[in-house]
Amino acid sequence: MPKSRTTWSLLIGAALLAMLLVIGVVPRLRQNAELVAASTAPEAGLVPVSVVAPARATGPIDLVLPSNIQAIEEAAIYARTSGYVRERYVDIGDRVGTGKVLAQIDTPELDQELSQARAALAQTRAGLAQAQAGLTQAQATLTQSRASLDLSRANEGFAGATADRFIRLERKELVAHQDADEKRTAFTAARAATAAAQANVDGMQANVGAIEASVGAARANVGASEANVQRLMTLQSFQRVEAPFAGIVTARGTDRGALITSGSGSAASPPLFRIARVENLRIFVNVPQTFVRSIAPGQEARILVPEYAQRAFVGRIVSTAGALDPTSRTLLTEVRLRNDDLALMPGMYAQVKFSVVPADPVWMVPATALVTRATGSQVIAVSADGTVHYLGVQLGRDLGQTVEVVAGLTGQERLVVSPPDGLKEGTRVAVGK
Repeated sequence: MPKSRTTWSLLIGAALLAMLLVIGVVPRLRQNAELVAASTAPEAGLVPVSVVAPARATGPIDLVLPSNIQAIEEAAIYARTSGYVRERYVDIGDRVGTGKVLAQIDTPELDQELSQARAALAQTRAGLAQAQAGLTQAQATLTQSRASLDLSRANEGFAGATADRFIRLERKELVAHQDADEKRTAFTAARAATAAAQANVDGMQANVGAIEASVGAARANVGASEANVQRLMTLQSFQRVEAPFAGIVTARGTDRGALITSGSGSAASPPLFRIARVENLRIFVNVPQTFVRSIAPGQEARILVPEYAQRAFVGRIVSTAGALDPTSRTLLTEVRLRNDDLALMPGMYAQVKFSVVPADPVWMVPATALVTRATGSQVIAVSADGTVHYLGVQLGRDLGQTVEVVAGLTGQERLVVSPPDGLKEGTRVAVGK
């Protein structure tokens, strides 16, 4: 009996051992068979990938670009003269018209300079009047001298004719020699008187020329003094700080009693006020190079402001820069819109939405098909022989799960979706069914 039990135990153990061997060895043999089969298959060792074809985008594209709203006209108002602010008539938020007085400046130093300049002008005018009187007198004397010269010349002519007549009579011994000598002496005296009169006229002419030069210098002094007075009067007119155009006061940098200096652009002379005209607004946006050919003046644009989620403002493109920024490769574009109800304010953040028709085809690809490298965005295309190639692409809008490709694809490519890491150029892959 004990021998029979031992035999049965051995048989049961052997059966269990056989079962364990079958359970452990058969799957391994099957796996080895599959590996052998795979190693001998045509696609053995290839990386399996999934591919997708680019889809053509239809209809116009909504191009949304960020920007800031600006006033159509905005100016910083600086003082043109130095002094103290006597009165300030406006504050921030006040609407002003063209020529409205914003502030009044006291300029005691300028007022004193103007008084001195006016006194100097009166003095130069008196000098001019005196020089002109001297010139008039010199001209009268010159006229008198010329008359004397004419008389002397007439006397000289008469004396000469008389002397010639007496000389002829003397030769015929019809008159005494003494009478002829007297006539010759009279002629010589008349000639000397004429020469003296001529010298006097020449001297008076030189004197008149000098006086005329003096009068010219006096007139120049008067002109300089008048210009100085006019300059100071113009500066004095800047005591009234006026609005250059109708608008709203957006900033104030002074108050009564403040000491200000003329000029602008320095920390020592900040602007007194800032004025903006807000009935019309403008927005500058930078349009990417890809869409430059689809942007033209007169084109409509919608302005989206977060604070007015249910309202879209409509503007139009009025101009473009005509050249791209070489740094960002964008085209500066100006959009203008009406703001009759003053709902929008300068400085607001806004988005400009253009509905553009691309000049070239736009393709939609899954976002997972993109590969970002140092050289830019790329996709991986699988060729007919199963090798992969990296293609550089230019992207448009990011729509979340899909991305627009505006350049770099023809639409015939097979693009790898979610490419595995380490996939190199020229690697052969197995395209999944």
